[in-house]
Amino acid sequence: MARPITNGSIRVMNRLFFEAAGGLDRPVFHDIDRTYPSLRKLDAAYPAIREELVALLQAEPVLPQYFELDSRQRYISTAKDPDKSWRVFLLYAMGEKPANNRRQCPRTAQALDGIPGLFQAFFSILEPGKSIPAHRGSFLGYLRYHLALVVPSERPPRIRVKDQSHTWREGESVLFDDSWEHEVTNESASKRVVLIVDVLRPLPPLLHAINLGFACLARAFYARRMVRRMKEFDADAGLNAIDEQFTDAPGVSEPSVAAPSAR
Repeated sequence: MARPITNGSIRVMNRLFFEAAGGLDRPVFHDIDRTYPSLRKLDAAYPAIREELVALLQAEPVLPQYFELDSRQRYISTAKDPDKSWRVFLLYAMGEKPANNRRQCPRTAQALDGIPGLFQAFFSILEPGKSIPAHRGSFLGYLRYHLALVVPSERPPRIRVKDQSHTWREGESVLFDDSWEHEVTNESASKRVVLIVDVLRPLPPLLHAINLGFACLARAFYARRMVRRMKEFDADAGLNAIDEQFTDAPGVSEPSVAAPSAR
């Protein structure tokens, strides 16, 4: 059976969303309070999220590199500093809720479940000195939020999105459009960890409904495969899953966000 999530289908979706997203004038960074105020719930939960993240790291788990869950990320994961790793801890993927990971971070999972329009969420862990080359997100259907959890104080890593830069600071968040070219420069001597959360882009009602439908397809043909690879990685690493079952969500929830401004 042909899979509907292909580069061609993503291009079709992008053409549908392009003008509503702002076209070539679409924002690079977004004001969270105006665009997606519900994300402030994650800001408020920062102490609990960071506490769970630190406890997770102190246990020294064997975590997969990003490309081991999603092979499409191999280039950006390995092109720069291939001897260093970009590892991830998956918490949510288009309706899939990996139970074992969420049990290790229950307050983080609870906070994420309070975000309408949630598309994907994971801890993103860069080893010391690990940078990420310039690239673009392939899909216009979401915006990307970062909550900085562990940031080195000396030579802190920074991200460039299009022609603008942002340096992470612990406890601070940022919302941006990762369909613009972006890259991470990391010259630090210790780990950098952020919580990455993708949320459905605010769109007019018809386009929003199309985006929701595409997210459901992505769950069936992409997210479940990624979660299965995570289970296989855990098994190969000799980790015992707490629960072999996944807690199914009904899908991507409806976002409560400001309507896009007229363009």
